[in-house]
Amino acid sequence: MPLKMRLARAGSKKRPYYHIVVADARAPRDGRFIESIGAWNPMLPKDAERVTLKEDRIKHWLGEGAQPTDRVLRFLDKAGILNRPTRSNLTKGQPGKKAQEREAERKQREEDAAAAAAAAAEAAAAPQEEAAATEAE
Repeated sequence: MPLKMRLARAGSKKRPYYHIVVADARAPRDGRFIESIGAWNPMLPKDAERVTLKEDRIKHWLGEGAQPTDRVLRFLDKAGILNRPTRSNLTKGQPGKKAQEREAERKQREEDAAAAAAAAAEAAAAPQEEAAATEAE
């Protein structure tokens, strides 16, 4: 049975409160769970005690093979129970594939328009030069 340490939502509408529970990964989010191992009240200010954890039970379930979700892992890392590896998304600020394609098409159209304008300017200048050359003769 794959075990997860995850959040189960409680509280009323627009006033969230979360229980940190150990549950079967296949169970519904707010459904059946094995044990409650803490709580998180996001409505409290950040300097207050927002997260409460039962450290001995958390260590027990980690030993049993329970995998914490990312948010729960953040709580455990802050409490010093488990280490959360740092993540770096180096491509986060870069545009996606479609946006890069649109940008390449736009640049191509600009280059084509500039080349057409230069060709038109040369074509317009060429008859004037020929006319000036014939007048000089």
